[in-house]
Amino acid sequence: MSKEFNVPPVVFPAGGNPGPASVAQRRLPTAPFQPPRPANPSIPFMSFDVGSAAAATSFPAPQFGGNTIGIGSNFDDEPPLLEELGINTKQIWNKTVSILNPFRVNSNLHEDADLSGPFLFLMSFGLFQLLAGKIHFGIILGWVIVAALFLYVVFNMLAGRNGNLDLYRCLSLIGYCMLPLVILSAFSLFVPQGGLVIFGMAAVFVLWSTRVCTRLLVELASCGDEHRGLITYACFLIYMLFSLLVIF
Repeated sequence: MSKEFNVPPVVFPAGGNPGPASVAQRRLPTAPFQPPRPANPSIPFMSFDVGSAAAATSFPAPQFGGNTIGIGSNFDDEPPLLEELGINTKQIWNKTVSILNPFRVNSNLHEDADLSGPFLFLMSFGLFQLLAGKIHFGIILGWVIVAALFLYVVFNMLAGRNGNLDLYRCLSLIGYCMLPLVILSAFSLFVPQGGLVIFGMAAVFVLWSTRVCTRLLVELASCGDEHRGLITYACFLIYMLFSLLVIF
């Protein structure tokens, strides 16, 4: 069933163009919203006038030139990065060479304690252990700290009030004297584990580290010569403990 809708007729003006009356009835486009201008025209971001903002925010062009020679000379006068960090590579090398000879250790080189060389030796020791399939980085760092505390307490208890050994120097000496055990850890990669060879090598390198560490402690700290035997025993226990990481 269809419904009929009454549609009013559409009348077009003659000629196909709208008349002037219809043009007048059109709504003219209004201008976009413009917020009121601030009282201080020096603040460009409070106004939406792009032209004025661009003019107000213009900065002078950077001027290159001038005293460029002074800038370069300042960089040339600066010390190297390792020296700024307190890492003396020449001193570390001299200390390392002095420990390689257990019978002629130069204690004067170890008067200035540092932790750069010991940290390098400890990381090398852990790296060789890692190549052997053992992850001992945390154990090595923890044992070194405990060993330094142990040696510090033992030595100062023996020396009494005259003891002048500080904990920083203990860490430095124990770390530098780890060099023979680093060499042992490197040799253990080519030696069968659990044999007589590795036990004999471990005994030799432990005695090497013990002798060097004892001599440095006795010569650098006061009242150490009187208790050389007890200091030697404490150093022997420390390096024997680290050698067990290599053997087993």
